Amino acid sequence: MDQEHVAVVGAGQAAASLAMRLRQSGYSGRLTVFGEEPHPPYQRPPLSKAYLKREWTLDRLYLRPTTFWSDLGVEIVTGVPVTAISPGARTLIAGGRTVPWTKLAFATGTRPRPLPAGFSGIGGVHELRGLADADRLREEIRPGRRLLVLGGGYVGLETAAVAVKAGLGVVVVERAGRILDRVACAETASIIRDLHAGHGVRILEGRCVAGVVAENGAIAAVELEDGERIPVDLAIVGIGVLARDELVRAAGIACDNGILVDVFGRTSAPDVWAAGDCACFPLDGVPTRLESVQNAVDQAECVADAMLGRPRPYAPVPWFWSDQYDVKLQIVGLNRGYDAVVRRRSDRGSSLWYFRKGWMIAVDAVNDARTYMAAKRMLEAGAEISFAEVSAADFDPVARLRRTAPSA
Repeated sequence: MDQEHVAVVGAGQAAASLAMRLRQSGYSGRLTVFGEEPHPPYQRPPLSKAYLKREWTLDRLYLRPTTFWSDLGVEIVTGVPVTAISPGARTLIAGGRTVPWTKLAFATGTRPRPLPAGFSGIGGVHELRGLADADRLREEIRPGRRLLVLGGGYVGLETAAVAVKAGLGVVVVERAGRILDRVACAETASIIRDLHAGHGVRILEGRCVAGVVAENGAIAAVELEDGERIPVDLAIVGIGVLARDELVRAAGIACDNGILVDVFGRTSAPDVWAAGDCACFPLDGVPTRLESVQNAVDQAECVADAMLGRPRPYAPVPWFWSDQYDVKLQIVGLNRGYDAVVRRRSDRGSSLWYFRKGWMIAVDAVNDARTYMAAKRMLEAGAEISFAEVSAADFDPVARLRRTAPSA
């Protein structure tokens, strides 16, 4: 192959960030991004928020106009899934065509977990992962209808907020003991639960759907394990996602809860990288897979640098957010392994500070952007913030930040 060719499988946020970084850093060879959806790279977080509420149009979802990519010299191949790769031959098959590459990156993201028994193959049942899903769901959100949200994670709760504000009756069923069980502390979950209850959403925790009733080929009701029957007109299933690593596994590249990569984004195959939601990388010595815009952008840029021979280890301070009603929840750090939480209130909102062995590891800020930014900068600076310090009545995160970094 005469010309160097970087191929990117996947056309989401990570793929877009990787392609832009390569060009901005001087890569002048052929650059192709393969996406199976009929759209150029677009933002996914607004699908369950602004786009679902019809506040955003399709053009606003796109990360860049179509002309941006052609002007940048990036070929965006849409509507063409990659069906096979050969690391040994350095080829991939897309749309039945064999395409050679010199370097390959996977930015394939995630896919929803399989639908539970009874929900598959009937009308009115939705998932919300891509633009087509959001378009179908938007058409069904109409006042007076009854929505079941199966799963009490962020996407399900964001969708519940949009639906109830649009005049639907909403019931959330979460089989775990509480909503946000895997991702937030009980105190944060309590704030979000009360928020939804105040808007008329019924949240059932520690409950399971035992059966689905269909009429005329569409969902009509669900029956819970305790016998309660809930009539519904539509349902959205948000029970988590899985990394899209099927192609990589089939090619013999190491995978475990995603595509295994090192701190530079390199897989077990030469000149093959992965970034974004699909990649599992070491963070603080623990295999980690993050599902966030921050991770998609930052890890993809690290991969681009490594492709260009300028490797730098990826060691992020992760951050996330969720918008529900008029509440913005901002999260920084990873709360895994926390053993204590301190809640602080301000005239702006609340914050939940997570600790492990006496030291702060993460913060949830609820309508408190000032605290969020201070905590984020302290974590990025590696500041050691103790449980006792945050528990003190006069603790001020911004003042503490100034002591951490006088130039801040």
